[in-house]
Amino acid sequence: MEDIEFIKILANSDSTILQQGMNEATRHRLDSQIGIILREYYKENTMNTKTGWIEKFEKVGITEDDGKSAIACARRLGIDIS
Repeated sequence: MEDIEFIKILANSDSTILQQGMNEATRHRLDSQIGIILREYYKENTMNTKTGWIEKFEKVGITEDDGKSAIACARRLGIDIS
């Protein structure tokens, strides 16, 4: 699954349901790949760093609210974002 699709799922899913179906490989990918993207996106939004993720998200239809939802869901799944 593409990273962007994974982020869209996070943005629109209940973390408790995701957690029930998550295996170790998915958790590792979430922490290593998706976590990095979401941390960079978070820093770009809060610290005005230029990572390019805001523009990339916008190009694929991920709004700022979707990004915030994905970050919140990832945090509830135990991923450190900030």
